[in-house]
Amino acid sequence: MTTATVEERRSPGLLGIASWVFFDWAAQPYFTLITTFVFAPYFATRLAATPVEGQSLWGYATAAAGLVIALLSPVLGAIADAAGRRKPWILLFSAMLIVGSLGLWFAVPGVDGALALALVAFAVGTIGVEFATVFTNAMMPDLVSQERLGKLSGIGWATGYAGGLVSLVIALGLLAANPDTGRTLFGFAPLFGLDPATNAGDRASGPLTAIWYAVFVLPLFLFTPDTPRRLPLGAAIRRGVADMIETIRRLGYHGNIGRFLVANLVYQDGLVALFAFGGIYAAGTFGWSAIELGLFGILLTITGTAGALVGGWLDDKIGPRPIIAGSLVVLIVACLAIVSIDAGHVLFVLPVVPPAPGDGLFVTVGERAYLVIGAAIGAVAGPLQASSRTLLARLAPREKMTQCFGLFALSGKVTSFMGPLAVALLTALAQSQRIGISAIVGFFVAGAVLIRRVVSPGRRVA
Repeated sequence: MTTATVEERRSPGLLGIASWVFFDWAAQPYFTLITTFVFAPYFATRLAATPVEGQSLWGYATAAAGLVIALLSPVLGAIADAAGRRKPWILLFSAMLIVGSLGLWFAVPGVDGALALALVAFAVGTIGVEFATVFTNAMMPDLVSQERLGKLSGIGWATGYAGGLVSLVIALGLLAANPDTGRTLFGFAPLFGLDPATNAGDRASGPLTAIWYAVFVLPLFLFTPDTPRRLPLGAAIRRGVADMIETIRRLGYHGNIGRFLVANLVYQDGLVALFAFGGIYAAGTFGWSAIELGLFGILLTITGTAGALVGGWLDDKIGPRPIIAGSLVVLIVACLAIVSIDAGHVLFVLPVVPPAPGDGLFVTVGERAYLVIGAAIGAVAGPLQASSRTLLARLAPREKMTQCFGLFALSGKVTSFMGPLAVALLTALAQSQRIGISAIVGFFVAGAVLIRRVVSPGRRVA
């Protein structure tokens, strides 16, 4: 028996599995703090000349990073499969994540080049976190049996949500202060003397993310076993590129994986648009400030954590495809419910008292209904994404696992502009936020129809 065979059969043990799970805990603050709730709003409202310019520039940076990810993820995945080891790739892209996150601290308002620095740092960090995730996801089948993939993915996703929640509470409650009051969400002066006038607390979300990731990703490198080395890098590049071209050429013959990737492409577009515009719709409809939006984000994170745990357990019981289909049904209903709410009505026609300045947090019926809908969205978004990676891990051949997760990343990025673009165009044509956001329903309906054509693992195609 060769050394490689022994390594391939070596059990990762509980510590190795737990260390893999902590990657989600390590990486999630990048999405929670930088791309959604802290740095992105700061960039659009305080660093850019106008919110419109800020939103446009942020969108361009996101699109540029997404294009790089879409083009390179299948290629790098195929090379990694041929080379064998995945940790060197994770280390490389972890360094990009850390450098990009640290760079955001220097994007000070009024400083020459701060705008460009923020955009470049954000793009570099985004490429890093997305590619690190591709290679980490591909390790799943080497850690547990097929029957336990759902539980592993669900626990990982829930752990990530929990990490995002804790980091968000730290950032909003202790670091980021309102420039007008000089106080954080908890009513404290910012720690470390962070100056609210220069939005130091918002910029500190970058270093916090970098330090958090560097600390909590270490167990993955120390305790989670890697796949043995197969080929030298040069030979792996040649083999990997050839394998990727052959895989894409024959994707029609692997129809089940192809159908799933198309379905994932469609409903992920809807999810991107929902998260991109859900807060904007609430701010425009109810006049929510950063405090309300931050609390709304915390609520979604809590329900997302619980949903991912329950979804992971159900995934192993009934399979990932029913979890995906059920989550899409809930999202369809939730989006229709969102469309039925405006400042003075719920369910389209039932009149309610609209919010007024100074009336407190979430005091109107419409706001509370929106919170309930948001909680439902959070509860199924986690299972939807966790079961999506579980389904691919069950469908993909082991020898092409990283390559398939590269295609998975590609399907989640290559058309990610379509959902937001559809909302933007419909909003502009109808001059209505409500009508504009209704476009998201179509993506979830199409995704639900397409996922029905994917044959669950273990079943024979009729």
